[in-house]
Amino acid sequence: MTQLRPNAFTVDVEDYFHVSAFESLFPPERWGDVPSRIDGGVRAILEIAAEAGVTGTFFVLGWVAQRRPDLVKAIADAGHEIGCHSLEHRRVYTMTPEAFRSDLRRAMAAIQQVTGKGCVLYRAPSYSITRKSLWALDILAEEGILIDSSIYPIRHDRYGIDSAPLGPFRPLLHHPQFVEFPPSAVRLFGANLPCVGGGYLRIIPFALTKAAIRRINEREQRPAMLYVHPWELDPDQPKVPAGALTNLRHRMNLGETSGRLRVLLGEFPFAPLSSVTATLGGPSAIPFKSLANTATN
Repeated sequence: MTQLRPNAFTVDVEDYFHVSAFESLFPPERWGDVPSRIDGGVRAILEIAAEAGVTGTFFVLGWVAQRRPDLVKAIADAGHEIGCHSLEHRRVYTMTPEAFRSDLRRAMAAIQQVTGKGCVLYRAPSYSITRKSLWALDILAEEGILIDSSIYPIRHDRYGIDSAPLGPFRPLLHHPQFVEFPPSAVRLFGANLPCVGGGYLRIIPFALTKAAIRRINEREQRPAMLYVHPWELDPDQPKVPAGALTNLRHRMNLGETSGRLRVLLGEFPFAPLSSVTATLGGPSAIPFKSLANTATN
């Protein structure tokens, strides 16, 4: 039977020079001197979503909220949910717990200053809540985050916990309202394979992406999660003098993103993370799964 519940549509609101792979070339103290290209990508996403009648969750970088409140207001005015994507896109496992809490508070304050609302959703830069940084989940819950989307259930050289559940779960017994909503992966050939967002949306043959969503919805009876970045809809962005693999990951098929996004939002049902969580019955209906046994390297 076809799954009628919506999938999660999410956007990480950051510019091309914010990505972690470029941090040695563009440290935060230099960001203000780099010409921004974020407007075009954000406006394109808003247009495509409006055409499809879809709203989603936009995880906004605190740095963007501070410098481009007009852009964040435009996102909120279009009916989208606003989440937090940290202040300066620092990977969680590179910070101390104290520094992470400070970064989170400053980012949430910047977003609230623009929207007038408290922020209850979070996504770590580069999905950087890993085995090294599970302590961050407690801090998120303590600071009022209710839905996190920071743990990628795959094996990767920069992120991921491949033993984590593939669907939404509650990782903190002492914070029962806190939900972890992972980006999508499917289990094939004994491994969890990413399938519906970012570089995977651009690189994987599009027919396989659509097949993965159908499998997640119909066979596995759970929502998929789609995520994109504004810079992924900007094939004319400057080429960065990074390594060959880094540039391959960053630039491959940038010209395909807008078309693929338009097809997916038109073909499958999508909604913001909080709405999708509600359709699952809310936190009380979402299973608990301890990650304590994954906390070692």
